Order: sequence, then structure tokens, then C-alpha cells
Amino acid sequence: MVLRGKWAQGIEPRNFTWILQGKLAVCERPGGYGANHRKVRRQEEIIWLREQGFTMVVSLAVSPHNLHNYDEMGMPWRHRPFTRSDDQEAYLSRLFPELRQLLLQGGKLVLHQDELGDRLSGLMAAYVLWNKLVPGGPQAISVVEQLLHRQLGPDARSLVALVPRLPAPGTTTVSVDEPDPLPAVDPDEDA
Repeated sequence: MVLRGKWAQGIEPRNFTWILQGKLAVCERPGGYGANHRKVRRQEEIIWLREQGFTMVVSLAVSPHNLHNYDEMGMPWRHRPFTRSDDQEAYLSRLFPELRQLLLQGGKLVLHQDELGDRLSGLMAAYVLWNKLVPGGPQAISVVEQLLHRQLGPDARSLVALVPRLPAPGTTTVSVDEPDPLPAVDPDEDA
């Protein structure tokens, strides 16, 4: 099927927001989640990401559902599940250098969980602080609150509070050719 006109460009994912203009963005999982998930919407949103020149989708969702759709639509992706049971400090210490290296190599990234909630928002505030784009945690929280038009809650703020304990940018390198520096979660495994 060949799409023409505006449909060939797809549709912007829900809650799409730039964190670093033209480089790093966040959104809700393409197609939505739960009862609101729609296959056609998922396809249209993946097309939009591809047509906008994104080089990588980083799914932070716990479940691997629908990741194969990125392959079908020709969109590179990585699965980096971000769960409440993860050692948050260790997770950020692995994820942030990977994101930074992808961006330094000219990548244009979009990150998502099922919804654009407190944890993803806090992760972005922590990333902004970790990269020294702002002088402190309160400024990182304020910037991300303004970008996302939502107040960050305790989960988000606790992620920002971890940043002083993380290795500084540039002190840790990750080979972006390595497929999985973060372990994937097996959805069939008992918790």
C-alpha cells in the first residue's frame, strides 16, 4: 500500500515533546496503551517518527509488546525497560551514557514508556541535570515541568536527586554497537 498526501507523513504521537530541540524527544507509546491502543494509530505514529528523521526509538516500557512493529516500519529501536524494581542509580548510570553517545554521533532520539508519566518526566529532568545543561536539580525540574506542562511528583524528583551520585558525562563510554547494555525483561518470567 502506498500512502499519499498527509497520510504519507503519519501523525505526531500523543504528548510528543522536545527535551533537547531537534535531538531528544519523549512521547506516549506509539499507538497508545491499554484499552486506548490502536494498531492504525501506532502505524501512523511510527511513520511520523520515521518521516521526521528520528534515528532511534528507545522504548522504556516494561513490556516488549509491539516492538516488532518498528522493524516492520523500518524504524530502528532499542528496548531499555525501566521498572520500579530496577536499581535506579545503576539504571541511570548505564542509560545516560548510551543516550549521550547516540546523540553525540548525530542521533535524533525519541524515548517512550506506555504513558508520559512521572517516571519518564523525572528521567528527562535527571538527564538534563546529568548533562550539566542546568546548574542544579531545582532548575532541571523547572525546565522539564515547563516543557511538559506538568508538575513533577515524588518519583520524578527522586530520580533527579540521584544525579550527584552518577558518573559524570564523558567518564563512562558505551559502545552503541553493543545491542543490549541494559538487560531486557522477560515478560514470561515470574516477578
